[in-house]
Amino acid sequence: MKLIFAFFAACLPFVAAQAGLNRVAKAAGKLYFGTATNPEQFVDAPYLTVLSNVHEFGQLTPANSMKWDATEPSRGVFTFDQGDKIAALAKKNGQLLRGHNCVWHNQLPAWVTDGNFDAPTLSSIVETHCSTIVKHYKGQICMPYILFRLHSWDVINECLNDDGTFREDVFFNTLNTSYIATALRAARRADPKAKLYINDFNIEGTGPKSTALVNLVKSLKKQHVPIDGIGIQAHLIVGEVPSTLLGNFRRFTALGVEIAVTELDIRMTLPDTPELRAQQKQDYRTVIETCNAVRDCVGVTVWDFTDKYSWVPSAFDGEGDACPWDANIVRKPAYNGIVEGFRRRLRHLL
Repeated sequence: MKLIFAFFAACLPFVAAQAGLNRVAKAAGKLYFGTATNPEQFVDAPYLTVLSNVHEFGQLTPANSMKWDATEPSRGVFTFDQGDKIAALAKKNGQLLRGHNCVWHNQLPAWVTDGNFDAPTLSSIVETHCSTIVKHYKGQICMPYILFRLHSWDVINECLNDDGTFREDVFFNTLNTSYIATALRAARRADPKAKLYINDFNIEGTGPKSTALVNLVKSLKKQHVPIDGIGIQAHLIVGEVPSTLLGNFRRFTALGVEIAVTELDIRMTLPDTPELRAQQKQDYRTVIETCNAVRDCVGVTVWDFTDKYSWVPSAFDGEGDACPWDANIVRKPAYNGIVEGFRRRLRHLL
């Protein structure tokens, strides 16, 4: 009997790798494993083949195509062409779609940042923008017996500084924190079934920023403002996964909201080495194990799955190789780290 168990244990990583990350995640009780993407990458046939494999990815997040500059470049003039391409792919494949994002201080058109609007006008602009884009992507039936739906929205993106104070931008400087409630309420009216999130980085472990987010969620709930989830971006560094990850995840879900790892990548200083790849594998496993251990951590999304299209090298000089697939779209040890992170439920695949 011991030999049989040992055989199955040795086979589990192979079985899970063949099953795909989304299938493994769902076997572990999660809603999805997903990836961010951009429509200009769809011309890359090998990339598109992996992206469209629902065993690997059950959810897609538009990395840039639903941001303010892409959807409302001029006041009141909305364009959805790029976001619609990702929505159409998700619809075709039967994948969930995550809306990203409604309100963010970056990638804003000049008419928003330089408009010098008074508080009532800017509040109305926020409400109109959020309600319009959320309503546009409201769920629909797309294929026989397959329900396509936009599962969740990053309504508020990166509203906090690392010290826990609110980020000063055109919205906060004019409206203080009221724009947060305005955006969330507009999103709820536009799509009552979508999960509404606040999404941020450097909130993976405990600290001033994660504490500030806890307090923000408590405040919103006290005001009866709709808030369903916290998006934990998890742009991490090899060997530096916070030791307080599990406790912090549980602190968030204790607020009565779900959480998701929304933008996972784990970068390293280049060039990579076997040692760095081994540590990266362990770090991916740690993050996935942590989500797996928290019932209301509903899913994990990597911030694109291949180093070929990673944002990291353009943002962090001398760093990269952050994704589970390399630039040739070949699985790295990190892939197996993700599989192992879901290992407690893998027996259901046998």
